[in-house]
Amino acid sequence: MSAIAHTPEPPYYAVIFTSERTGRDNGYAEMADEMLRLAAIQPGFLGVESARQGVGITVSYWSSLEAIQHWKQHERHLIAQKLGQSVWYLRYKTRVCRVERDYAFDQD
Repeated sequence: MSAIAHTPEPPYYAVIFTSERTGRDNGYAEMADEMLRLAAIQPGFLGVESARQGVGITVSYWSSLEAIQHWKQHERHLIAQKLGQSVWYLRYKTRVCRVERDYAFDQD
């Protein structure tokens, strides 16, 4: 499985979530896994990419702004957001972008 999400032809949307952790785990890994599983079955979800080395960056891809808003308001995601603010993150920033163009290189 590729670490690079397979997305459709643009336009589509990207949500960029950049974070700095507190260092407290307290169930973070389990919740992160659950959020990935739940996001993947949401209508309009297109894929996700994530990396962490000091600063964490997760980019999720969506078909519409409505799909993003629906995910933001998902019952379990709201719980994760509250725990993120109270336990797991020192700070974070979320950016929502419309992808107008993409291109790729694949050696395979």
